[in-house]
Amino acid sequence: MENVKNYLNFFIEYLQIEKNYSQYTIVNYSNDIEDFFSFMKEQVILHLEEITYNDTRLYLTQLHKRKYSRKTISRKVSSLRSFFKFLVREEKLTENPFTLVSLPKKEQKIPEFLFGEEIEKLFTVSDCTTPLGQRNQALIEVLYGTGIRVGECCNIRLSDLDLFIGTVLVHGKGGKQRYVPFGSYAQDAIERFMNEGRKQLISRHKDTDQHSYLFVNHRGCKLTDRGIRHILNEMIKKASSTLHIHPHMFRHTFATHMLNEGADMRSVQELLGHAHLSSTQLYTHVTKEHLKRIYLSHHPRA
Repeated sequence: MENVKNYLNFFIEYLQIEKNYSQYTIVNYSNDIEDFFSFMKEQVILHLEEITYNDTRLYLTQLHKRKYSRKTISRKVSSLRSFFKFLVREEKLTENPFTLVSLPKKEQKIPEFLFGEEIEKLFTVSDCTTPLGQRNQALIEVLYGTGIRVGECCNIRLSDLDLFIGTVLVHGKGGKQRYVPFGSYAQDAIERFMNEGRKQLISRHKDTDQHSYLFVNHRGCKLTDRGIRHILNEMIKKASSTLHIHPHMFRHTFATHMLNEGADMRSVQELLGHAHLSSTQLYTHVTKEHLKRIYLSHHPRA
């Protein structure tokens, strides 16, 4: 289609510079937009100005035929709506054909979380006499003790830690930053790892920039998202053959346990770095289910 490549590059620059979106998010935007224009090309629509609301409906029908989930369709529509809104703002187009397109309702999946006895098992599997065991112990203490995302965890630098007051500066989505406190268990694990095992691990790598990160791999390089997921999977195997969890469950568990113990939702929202309270409210469904189970188990007239 005419000028689409130039407009897309222009839009990506906007996402990078003005919106400060991550590379992962930008790739999704780009793929969604290119997919739409491939479909429009099949319909022999060669100019942006020719796209109408009916064309967008036709595209949605095609997405349903491809059996995409509601979540994926919502993301694609949102990407395209933003793209056309940007073009209207820049006066490249006069109308946004996606303005009237409604997003499919999201499936409200209740977040999975770990019970107290399940997470306690994970805290006993690491051999804390070894450098990697100390790192792994610090890793799960930080994830459970702060509720931060795996991607945020691997980006923690030593300069982000304040061990005197027990806080970490977290670099979240969209370049947003927040301070998150951590407790004595996480602090002890971090300090032991920093003072002992970490020194041995970083001695294996000469790149001093890599040494600025808290969590490193066995070669002394910065630990990646994928690396953290592999470590957690191995720890889970040692803890239980029946326990099936994913790394994000630490975040779900943190939020659920905080709310179960009486924390107010606004505070939990701030700790998690949620932009909207509705994201945090999802965990109230979990706490309600938890209370219901307790009621059914203990009330004589249940």
